[in-house]
Amino acid sequence: MFDIAIDKVLHSGERRFHLQLQWRSAHRRVVLLGGSGVGKTLTLKAMAGLLQPDAGHVRLAGRTLFDAEQGINLTPQQRQVGYLFQDYALFPHLTVRQNIGFGLQRGWRNPRARERLPEVEQWLDALHITQLADQMPYQLSGGQRQRVALARALAGRPGALLLDEPFSALDPALRQALRSELDDLQRRLQLPMVLITHDPEDARQLGEHIIHLQDGRVLREEFAEVAPSASALSDRVPDFREASDVRLPLAPAATP
Repeated sequence: MFDIAIDKVLHSGERRFHLQLQWRSAHRRVVLLGGSGVGKTLTLKAMAGLLQPDAGHVRLAGRTLFDAEQGINLTPQQRQVGYLFQDYALFPHLTVRQNIGFGLQRGWRNPRARERLPEVEQWLDALHITQLADQMPYQLSGGQRQRVALARALAGRPGALLLDEPFSALDPALRQALRSELDDLQRRLQLPMVLITHDPEDARQLGEHIIHLQDGRVLREEFAEVAPSASALSDRVPDFREASDVRLPLAPAATP
């Protein structure tokens, strides 16, 4: 599923940081756990194509996204991975609907405000944010912004989902509610996911393969007991592209 080897030296003034890690996983739910400055976000950016390693490789489901020796370095768009930024990175001048549809556009043009793309409308419904479609990011709560960013990451039909500290900016009650939503969504989609966090509770609830990082290296790995799969929880595991079939149960506590 995941085969990652990253070697990257970064300099900032007199400071030097060496990211040198290697890990492989056959699990669909991988959590990179560690404190600030251990290399979690750098690893995620290297997987997404936002940072080029000095050496190593990045492979997903047998597909090579980066290989320094072979001279392979696919662009972020070619890698077909969804990326959820820690600050959600919504465009402040675009509506919710336009933000979700941004990655579906060719070139640099913004989606038109009145345009209705099926993929966008499906994820608006699946994540219970249809009523927010015409609002601007500044009008949204933290939980709502996260849902919009998640919809944008999924609308492009990625082969994997990368999440950078998705709950760190939320209060404890909302954090738990959205953990449960993400847990349910991933089980329904069966989409490979790598989540980075400093919170052991995120790892406990969402990780099957937990990789502890320290000083740019893998410190240790652990494997959680695998909970019932989505196929065991329902008669049919829906294709994640059929967004209307994966509509989440509405959690009032998760919508402040």
